[in-house]
Formats: sequence, C-alpha cells, structure tokens
Amino acid sequence: MEINVHPHWKLCFQGPHELYFKNLSKQKKQVMEKNGNNRKLRVCVATCNRADYSKLAPIMFGIKMEPEFFELDVVVLGSHLIDDYGNTYRMIEQDDFDINTRLHTIVRGEDEAAMVESVGLALVKLPDVLNRLKPDIMIVHGDRFDALALATSAALMNIRILHIEGGEVSGTIDDSIRHAITKLAHYHVCCTRSAEQHLISMCEDHDRILLAGCPSYDKLLSAKNKDYMSIIRMWLGDDVKSKDYIVALQHPVTTDIKHSIKMFELTLDALISFNKRTLVLFPNIDAGSKEMVRVMRKKGIEHHPNFRAVKHVPFDQFIQLVAHAGCMIGNSSCGVREVGAFGTPVINLGTRQIGRETGENVLHVRDADTQDKILQALHLQFGKQYPCSKIYGDGNAVPRILKFLKSIDLQEPLQKKFCFPPVKENISQDIDHILETLSALAVDLGGTNLRVAIVSMKGEIVKKYTQFNPKTYEERINLILQMCVEAAAEAVKLNCRILGVGISTGGRVNPREGIVLHSTKLIQEWNSVDLRTPLSDTLHLPVWVDNDGNCAALAERKFGQGKGLENFVTLITGTGIGGGIIHQHELIHGSSFCAAELGHLVVSLDGPDCSCGSHGCIEAYASGMALQREAKKLHDEDLLLVEGMSVPKDEAVSAVHLIQAAKLGNVKAQSILRTAGTALGLGVVNILHTINPSLVILSGVLASHYIHIVKDVIRQQALSSVQDVDVVVSDLVDPALLGAASMVLDYTTRRIC
Repeated sequence: MEINVHPHWKLCFQGPHELYFKNLSKQKKQVMEKNGNNRKLRVCVATCNRADYSKLAPIMFGIKMEPEFFELDVVVLGSHLIDDYGNTYRMIEQDDFDINTRLHTIVRGEDEAAMVESVGLALVKLPDVLNRLKPDIMIVHGDRFDALALATSAALMNIRILHIEGGEVSGTIDDSIRHAITKLAHYHVCCTRSAEQHLISMCEDHDRILLAGCPSYDKLLSAKNKDYMSIIRMWLGDDVKSKDYIVALQHPVTTDIKHSIKMFELTLDALISFNKRTLVLFPNIDAGSKEMVRVMRKKGIEHHPNFRAVKHVPFDQFIQLVAHAGCMIGNSSCGVREVGAFGTPVINLGTRQIGRETGENVLHVRDADTQDKILQALHLQFGKQYPCSKIYGDGNAVPRILKFLKSIDLQEPLQKKFCFPPVKENISQDIDHILETLSALAVDLGGTNLRVAIVSMKGEIVKKYTQFNPKTYEERINLILQMCVEAAAEAVKLNCRILGVGISTGGRVNPREGIVLHSTKLIQEWNSVDLRTPLSDTLHLPVWVDNDGNCAALAERKFGQGKGLENFVTLITGTGIGGGIIHQHELIHGSSFCAAELGHLVVSLDGPDCSCGSHGCIEAYASGMALQREAKKLHDEDLLLVEGMSVPKDEAVSAVHLIQAAKLGNVKAQSILRTAGTALGLGVVNILHTINPSLVILSGVLASHYIHIVKDVIRQQALSSVQDVDVVVSDLVDPALLGAASMVLDYTTRRIC
C-alpha cells in the first residue's frame, strides 16, 4: 500500500529541520531504551468484522512496513468467522497478514440476548490469548459489542489500549459502547475536530489524543482504478453503467429493532418501485439482523432481476462501487463517512447515524411511514455529483498514527489520569503547585524583534528576553528554540511552572496544526512553517500558535477591557494594521484562517497602494509604514520640520517624527494624521455595521493618536443603532505576549490533571 505524505509532513524532512529530526530520532531511541533494551513495540490488532477491518488494515500495513519498530499480532474474532457473513477473515489472509489467533465468539440468535452472550464468550476466551501474546498495546476500533469485550479484557489485564474513532456521536447503543471504550482506553486516535473536543469534554488527557483523520481515507483518497467498470459488471451485471445503479446497506437499530425492520421493508419497496439495478449488502450481526434477512427473502430480493444481494464485498472493490454509484442508501456509517470522499449522493435512513458529521452529499430521512418519502429522496439524490468531502480525513492518518505509537513510553504509569474541570476555585494542596507560580512561555515574532517572556497566570510578565529577529528561517527557528530553552531553565530558578508555549506571529496561521501558512513581507522565509512540532519536541510542552491580531484579542479577553464580554473587536495599530474578533466568547478564525484581516478592509477605491497588492486599504493609510511613507515625502520637500524639531542625519525619518510635527503645529502633518484616522474610523464603521460588537478596542502605539478622530467618524457616518458602541484604547502594554500566554493559560487551566 502506498502512503502519500501530506505536504506539511514532507516539510519536516527538509534541510532546516534536519537538526530537529536528529533530536527526535535521539528521543525515540531513548524511549526505546526505556522500553527495554531497544526491543520493538509489540502491537496487537484485533478485528471483529468487515467494517472495522477497512479502518484497521491501513494501520496494519503501516506497522508491517516498519519491522524495525514494531511486531504485529493479529487476532480475528466476531462475524469474520461466520459463513453467513462471508467468512471475511479470508480477506485478511489475502492481504498477507498472519492471523495469530482465531476466536469464535458469536452466539447465534441475532437478538439482544445473543449480543450479551457473545460479549461474555469473548471475555472468557480472550485472557488466554492475551496472556500468550503479551502485547504492549492493543488497537481497538469503534463501537461494536465485540470491541467492548476486547477493551474490557485488555484494561483488566493491564494492557495499554489505543482506541480508533473515539469521541464521535451517532445513534443507538453504539454511542454508549464507543464512550465506554473511551473510558477504558489509554490513547485515542480521532477523526474530526469535533470528536477531539468531545474526548476532551469527557475528561480524557489531551496529550494522549491524536487528531489523525480516518485511516480508511488513506486508501480512499489514493484509490485509482481505471478498470472500475469490470468491478461494476462483476457485481451488478454486464449491462450496468457507471452512475446508473444503487448501493444499499442497512443495519438494525438495536434500541428500536421493530421500527428499523419496518424502515428496511419500506426501503426495499421504494427501491423496487424506483426500478434501478441495486447491490444490496446483508446487514451486520446485531440484534434484528435475522428479521431483516427474512424481509429480504419475503420480498424475493435475492431472485429479483434488479437486485444483487451479497454478504460481503472486498473493501478495494467496495470503494470503486460506491465511488461510481448513482446513489447509496441505508444507515451504515460508511455512507456518511467514507462515501463523502467521492461526492456520491447518500440517503441516510433513520436514527442510527443521527449525530454524525456529514458532507452536503447526505440527505437524511429520519422517519417514514410509507415508501413515498424514501422514493422521493431517491428521485432527489440519484445521479447527482457533489463536491468531495474530507471531513473525516486528508489521506495521511497512518503516518500520524505510527508516529504516535512510536512516542508511547512504556515506562510511564499505566493508570489513566482523567482531566476533570474544576468544580470550585482551583486551590491545590500539592506542595509543588503551592510553591510554584503557574506560568506560560510567550513568544512574539515581530518584524524587527523576537521576544520571549515568562507570563504568570495574572498576566504579569515575570521576565522578558528580546533579540533582533533574524532574516533567515534557519537562524530564526534556532534562535526561538534557544531563547525558549533558556527561558524555561530560568523559569525553574524563578519558581515558575511552565504549562506550555504560546506563539504570536504575523501572517496567516493555521492554529489547529500550529503552522504559519504564509507571513507578512516583514518576516522573510516564513511560509508553510511548522512551529508546533520542533518546540513541543524540544521542550516537551504543548504549543499553541496564532496570528498576532488574534493574540491581541485573546489578551483583551483574558486580561484587558474585553474580559467578560461576549462580543468585541480588537484593532491593532502598529507597523501594520491587524485585529481579532471575539464572538460569543470565542475567537473567530474563518474557514481559511483569514478572518479579522481588518487592516485590509478597503475604505477608498482610489487610495494608496497597500503591501497586500491592493489599494485603498486601512493599512495603506493608517499603519506605521503608511505614516512613515508620508513623513518621508514631507521631509524630502522640506515640509516636515518645524521650530523646535530636528532629525539627526543618521536617523531614518519615521511615523514618530510625523506625530511630533503634528503636535508642534505642522498643518500638513496634522492633515495626514486626520486622513489616517478617518480611514481607520471608516473601517470601524464597517466593522460595526457587519459584526455589531459591543466594544471596539484600539491597541498598539498609534491607538491614542487615532481614538478621537475614529469617534468623530462614527458619529458622522455610522447608523444610529451602533453609534452608542464604545471605542476605547487598550490599557495592555504587551498584547501580543499576553495573548500568546493566554492561549496556554486558558486551555491548560480548563482542566486540572
């Protein structure tokens, strides 16, 4: 299997990061030595059915490809070993995996009691297997009752558990089983940002959660088969064309079996009436499946000319079938997860997947009393083509999971720690907490200077370090690491406990990944830069990264005039113009992390050129660079200096000189400042009309010079309904550093470990 590495991963292997990766290799070697004389990590992967194998197989291939790090044991149980469900263990053998153990754990009956008895039978058989294999870690997938037995056995036998796809929300008993496994698991691999947040809300340790994406997407997004028509013909007949057939996959809902069988009956009636060739897969082994098979046979589906009923389709072929189908219908998680990768229309029936995140290709039919509603859905969806959705992954889950596995230190205590939110004011009785000041390392990457500070919980800057910001990437990243290491060492002497690192930097930032996507012209060689990984691995601390405007807003929210407010906007007036938006107490990043680029609001169609390539932006009028430009023009024309003012020959003319001239009565300088303040004021009016915040905070060195002009513009230009919104000057001295620190302090103190 070919694993395509994401560009951000490839970036890590380029020249400037060589030193970092040498250190990482050294750390991995140290972890392996701790784990016992360089021995490999013994990983047991247990698979119960065709669905979970499609998610586990890419991980198994990845583990198999790195024999220097891992030993793989494969345990097969559940419906894999039942003829009625296709004897799907054979596809594991076809993939050239050695099956160490086969466990017959299914008690037939396909009802609630049989499910319970199957869990019990698995619990009886698994201890002998685990005693024999002695794995370091067991990988368990999903939310099936078989998986619950696996997780329970491993937890009670002190075997570490890595749970795949925890934190998701669907419907039926699966939710309860999935969350129960989460509580038993020591490590978590989740597929979506929402799932990650759910795990944190469930008090799981964030350091043991990996947001990797769904492993099956690694295969889906690289699946290319020019001969897909032969697969379609093999399963549906020689006369079937691409996009002219339906794939149906429906399972019983164990919490409402009777209703789910009725829904299945209506689905088959609708498919018969719709009169398109349809591939129907048999349901899974949950309670109610036997009744669903009876419904299929009662309606003659297995002998109907328009239907092909099958127990199992190999995953590689199933991918091609759903990718080229006119529609998929049913209640399988595959419909709302994997099929979105191809933009194939999906009709999701009933409540089994009611809480899942879905792409726009999914049409929900929550309930139906007759076949008409389902038939109407078929007419609406069949033959459409939707944009491909990557909600559940980007095709690079496996490399992340393997890296996560390699980082596991078997010498760490096995006992889980839950991260409960504080019930009352956090007054710790741990002597280390009492004696230490909880703090953050804050980093501010400016156009001129690079600053690192130790910031206390109260927003006090305990110590600050300043260096000139180097011009090259390699020098800059090395200096950041050096300054942070020195500051962390100094923090120990100052009795400060560093909880994490927050970084404020210019440019567009992906805070989820800790990557600077592209920077301002003031900071060179600073595009597609992963800041989180080298700092986190060097300091062994969590790292947060965000744009400097956003950090200013976060600083106001925690320490400044935005504290306690639900909605406000911060505008930074400095070398450039930036900002941040707080809405419903949360920072707004936007769909492409470009929200709050307030300096590039256009206030004049024929205004001066801006550094962004446009013209007439606020930044082109009101930034320090814009004022410096105008000051130089006046100076060149001998119109800047007035009585009581001079500029030394070795000193560059700047915005400071323009402001000084205006204060001393220079009419032209005053006019330039008034124009700049008016441009900023018009931008604020646009913000008031668009966002309607309860407060606007002007921050930065120029804020006090603009405040009165901005208020005048609001009185003259704004709608009466927003003229009462207050505009104030920030009273924070270092908003970028304080905002960077607040990312750490807000997050780490939400839960006490």
